[in-house]
Amino acid sequence: MGDQADSAFKTTGSKWLLPLSNFFGFPLDQVNFLACQLFALAAAFWFRLYLRPDHASPMVRHAVATLLGIAFVIFCFGWYSVHILTLVLSCYLIIIKANISNLHRYSMVMAMGYLTVCQVSRVFIFNYGILSTDFSGPLMIATQKITTLAFQLHDGMCKKQEELTPDQKRLAVHKRPSLIEYLSYNLNFLSILVGPCSNYKDYIDFIEGRHIHRKLRHHSGTCNGQNGYDKAPDPSPVNAVCRKLLVCCGCMLFFLIVTRSMPITYNIDVNFISQASFLTRLTYAFFSIQAARPKFYFAWTLADAINNAAGYGFNGMDENGQPCWNLICNINIWGIETATSFKTFIDNWNIQTGVWLKTVCYDRAPHYRTALTFVLSALWHGVYPGYYFTFITAIPITTAARAVRKSFRHHFLHSSGVKLLYDIITWAATQLAICYTVMPFLLLAVEPTLVHYRSMYFYIHIVSILATIVLHQTQQKPKTLTSFPPCPSQCQAAHANNNVKGD
Repeated sequence: MGDQADSAFKTTGSKWLLPLSNFFGFPLDQVNFLACQLFALAAAFWFRLYLRPDHASPMVRHAVATLLGIAFVIFCFGWYSVHILTLVLSCYLIIIKANISNLHRYSMVMAMGYLTVCQVSRVFIFNYGILSTDFSGPLMIATQKITTLAFQLHDGMCKKQEELTPDQKRLAVHKRPSLIEYLSYNLNFLSILVGPCSNYKDYIDFIEGRHIHRKLRHHSGTCNGQNGYDKAPDPSPVNAVCRKLLVCCGCMLFFLIVTRSMPITYNIDVNFISQASFLTRLTYAFFSIQAARPKFYFAWTLADAINNAAGYGFNGMDENGQPCWNLICNINIWGIETATSFKTFIDNWNIQTGVWLKTVCYDRAPHYRTALTFVLSALWHGVYPGYYFTFITAIPITTAARAVRKSFRHHFLHSSGVKLLYDIITWAATQLAICYTVMPFLLLAVEPTLVHYRSMYFYIHIVSILATIVLHQTQQKPKTLTSFPPCPSQCQAAHANNNVKGD
């Protein structure tokens, strides 16, 4: 009961659901968040069925989406919602007043600067007792949307077509948005709490009723002559929503049964560290990190289902002619759980944030792309030291993984059985490395992080650095020329191996 009372004290949002929080034993901020998301799911179905583009004007759809989104942030965060509204309105002034040649720079500085100030303040406000749904989450999503739109406006109104990549051409915005369009894009109830970030042009197409038809144009099977895609009925998202809700139910059950019984903080318990063997500590760390993932799976999958329920997120037809609703999907659970490399894991985790980093930083930076993208990602996540431990630790691990792959992978490609063994080994190594790397991300502070790493004897740091040094030296050694040229069959085998697609 004390935990719920403490949560109620920290929660700045509505206290209406406090009895429900006490009854089920969940923190009030999480209850408020879940209530808003479930209400958003119901509202999304209503939005698609009763505020369809052929029944309601874009102005009405924009207004309803915006008002519901603002109501959600006020319900969840109380007066802290002022920070979100302040950032959005301040950046709109930049968009309508700033010179188009510098608009993207001003928006980036304003959005990231305001977010960083809020991230610093929340460290002191919550003193590392961070809430799972504090106001910084929507602020981070708003920052992504604001900067995405600013760069796409700069592409559409300042740059020449030949200077843009194909994706930049497709997503370029050619006129400044109206206030209601801007507010709807940033504050709509579909993505205000969890996201994901989406492109402005896709969102406006959705509101104005062009979203599905534009995607269908790219699938020749739906076109039976001129404008055939316009005559085809809109694919229903119901099946996709139901599948995603089943995943959410599974994640919720896993959280209730497993996750709550394996707290992350037990990894730094003094008695556990002193009494348990290294193998026991390593096993618990591995399974506690695995158990921590479903809460993220739940939040992102539910957010995706909410967007789909409103008719947003259609991405054309798959190779079997079935509708695909993954345009703004933020998570690929199967890809994460079966990842055999660090890169594969990252590519399937928080997907839209990766797209955002690539869109506003990596593709545009003239020099030091990787370093600048890393800095932007770190600043966006916040100022907790644990985040930086995670990002910095990932550097030697990534370097070592590349060196190992370059040195050994080709030896395991001559048969499917040996390749399977290689995949199993790299899967286990990847999952252990991920477990080790993301632990500080959940512990947040310096002291708990160092306690855990000392209990693990910094083994991943040591192994990855040694592997990088040794393999780099090995790869730099000059190769001895053979006395005889390789036979044609050897040439063909080497050529085949070099063309095998990596994992």
